[in-house]
Amino acid sequence: MSDRTVLHVKGRILVGPDDVRDELWIVDGRISYDRPLAARDIRTMSGWALPGLVDAHCHVGLGPHGPVPQDVAEKQALTDREAGTLLIRDAGSPSDTRWIDDRQDLPKIIRAGRHIARTRRYIRDFAWEIEPEDLVAYVAQEARRGDGWVKLVGDWIDREAGDLAPSWPRDAIEAAIAEAHRLGARVTAHCFAESSLRDLVESGIDCIEHATGLTDDLIPLFVSRGVAIVPTLVNIATFPMLADGGESRFPRWSAHMRRLHERRYDTVRNAYDAGIPVFVGTDAGGTLPHGLVAAEVAELVTAGIPPLEALSATTWGARKWLGRPGLEEGAAADLVVYERDPRTDVRVLGAPLRVVLNGRMGQSVSSSNSRRQGPNP
Repeated sequence: MSDRTVLHVKGRILVGPDDVRDELWIVDGRISYDRPLAARDIRTMSGWALPGLVDAHCHVGLGPHGPVPQDVAEKQALTDREAGTLLIRDAGSPSDTRWIDDRQDLPKIIRAGRHIARTRRYIRDFAWEIEPEDLVAYVAQEARRGDGWVKLVGDWIDREAGDLAPSWPRDAIEAAIAEAHRLGARVTAHCFAESSLRDLVESGIDCIEHATGLTDDLIPLFVSRGVAIVPTLVNIATFPMLADGGESRFPRWSAHMRRLHERRYDTVRNAYDAGIPVFVGTDAGGTLPHGLVAAEVAELVTAGIPPLEALSATTWGARKWLGRPGLEEGAAADLVVYERDPRTDVRVLGAPLRVVLNGRMGQSVSSSNSRRQGPNP
């Protein structure tokens, strides 16, 4: 397709949950709702169009054993693109992926720098592993390297206790989050357990990843502070397997992980019902494959979030939260076209007809998409 080709998308353009238009035009890679004058080379596609999907917890450049070569990172990003994920909040990666910014064919990435963890309290080769006295300095470093986010590891297994435990003392967290905010960055944290949450939220954190330890007594605190969660339910589905693997050495931890898994849907539904912002994230990278965004949306619906709100958590709402445009006049043309209305059946997300990134049109591979569809909501 020539760079001068005008794309015409007609059918149902889902600019917002209640803003539906009949058509849009893509000229020089940008969205317009006015027919271009004297356009000659026009290609038309029809269907239901959404803003490019958002995966708000993804790790491009990360594999099971740490950083991966550039060609592997490229395949990860391409897999996400084929699934319709065109905006990624990279929630921690040891790889330098700035080269992706120069690629018009790869998803846009908002980086949180590299994970910051306590010494020997996280997966080897994933994070900076430091002690509390260095936390402020490392948060400042990653705030300057990232794109407005910093990622902490808020809790992990304490081998002496044999269970999940907070990684940081309260004073270190308060100082580190204050420094990130001073530098204009928001802070998020990996948290599985209950015990790490209060200190993080009261210290001013902006988001919690996974949030499996969110209990009814903590929900009002999250609501009052406006703290969002990204549940990563497709990752939480692995907890029973992890628990089985650690049973012999850490039986308390294994039992705890099973309990967190068993109540996962109640945790997410209670958070949503109380007004806590919930966004879609897959935790792709590490051990999970990329391209799972449709499965995660379906999991949110299974948890009890209304389909339209689960859809917003990967489209309109997620983009607003991250400060990135959707299908707005003049915005970069990042959109996905579907055969049916995704507002009534989120499983449609697993089979995009067309993916348009920076105004360039591609076609998803049906066989790949069918493998990524999640459970029936």
